[in-house]
Formats: sequence, C-alpha cells, structure tokens
Amino acid sequence: VAQWRLLDASLPSLVLATIAAVGGPIAELPLMKIGCWHYLSPDYWPLAPFGIGPGSPGAAWAGLSLITGPCYFAVTTDAIALGRWFASGDSGAASSDPVETTGRQAGGTAP
Repeated sequence: VAQWRLLDASLPSLVLATIAAVGGPIAELPLMKIGCWHYLSPDYWPLAPFGIGPGSPGAAWAGLSLITGPCYFAVTTDAIALGRWFASGDSGAASSDPVETTGRQAGGTAP
C-alpha cells in the first residue's frame, strides 16, 4: 500500500491493484491444475475451505506462495504508474522537434 501511495494514490488504481491481488492468484489455479507450473514450496491454500488444501489427496496443485497476492498488487501499481507516466509525455527525453524544444518554427519566427 505504501508503494501505491507513493506512485499514484488514486482510488481507481487501488481498486484495480486489489482486484489483481485477489484475482491473479485465483486465476493461476486452473493453469496449475493442468500442469503449466507449480510452486516449489506452497504455503497458501486458497481452496482449503472447500476441502482442497494441504494433506488433501491429489491437491498438491492447489498451493500458492503467500507472496503471490502482494506481488500482483505491486506489479499492478507499477504498471499503472508507468502507463500514466508514458501517457503524460514526460519521459525526460529531449525532443527532436524544433517547435517543441524552442517554441519557434523553422526560420526563427515565433508561432
């Protein structure tokens, strides 16, 4: 949350990052079920209330790392902040357009 406050601090980005933090790990579960990947040492079992958790037979695929949700939150806030920064045009690079850099058109006259 401190990163969100530093980078953006807008309510829409907080809502989007929170949705990503909850929905991202849940969206990984079907991909893990079909064998796309797995976590080496899972310590979070979001489906445990439904009987799919540690110790359940055949449920090894359903374990996540506890840091997964916060990572989704952080990456989402980074992406939103970078998107806004690039969209603002304030990337810090010098422009090669003479009108934009000097305020004058070719020939030396003011617009």
